[in-house]
Amino acid sequence: MPLKDLPPDARPREKLLARGPGALSDVELLAILLRTGIQGKGVLQMAHELLQIKPKDGADAGFDGIAGLLSATADDLKRVKGLGPAKRAELVAVLELARRAMAQRLQERTVFDTPDAVKNYLQLHLSARKQEVFAVLFLDVQNRLLAMEELFQGTLSQTSVYPREVVLRALHHQASAVVLSHNHPSGTVQPSRADEMLTQTLKTTLALIDVRVLDHVIVAPGEALSMAERGLM
Repeated sequence: MPLKDLPPDARPREKLLARGPGALSDVELLAILLRTGIQGKGVLQMAHELLQIKPKDGADAGFDGIAGLLSATADDLKRVKGLGPAKRAELVAVLELARRAMAQRLQERTVFDTPDAVKNYLQLHLSARKQEVFAVLFLDVQNRLLAMEELFQGTLSQTSVYPREVVLRALHHQASAVVLSHNHPSGTVQPSRADEMLTQTLKTTLALIDVRVLDHVIVAPGEALSMAERGLM
């Protein structure tokens, strides 16, 4: 149904202002961002289709919910009819604002006062990547975020992640501690034996310069695992 045919209190924008954002569905919130649909397809239908779950056979569908959509790149969004440059830019900008807001929070507070924020922040950065990416959060003496850097890409192992490079970056940032992280594009967050060995290698190496490894977080779409919380460190 076109928005103009809905009762005023059922239109997403009016509903948000009257009842707050928590009263809206993902489809309604996305419709506010999109503002308009295209010929033959209203904005609510368009939003619904964008958020559809992809079938297992990989056929064309939506982006697997709001997290999948907001993790999409501008190039991913180009294939969607009706998403012109302005709408694509707005969707990508929303994700970047979320990243920056989380980064600011982690810079202002001790990281492990908010462990869920760390996992959410890493998910926003890494969960949608199509190949494995190894990243490091560099922390100050109060465990506040100094910087995040993606250091390696590709299949991760002790031989493809160079401890020397991690040490150099830790010294560059004058870090007192680090949080290691990488993604599993396969969708599972269970650490492999190689993940555990890599963690121990980096712990031993970084200890030589008095830098602690506080955690190793593995992320996948919609999920994150802390090796420290699981007692795997």
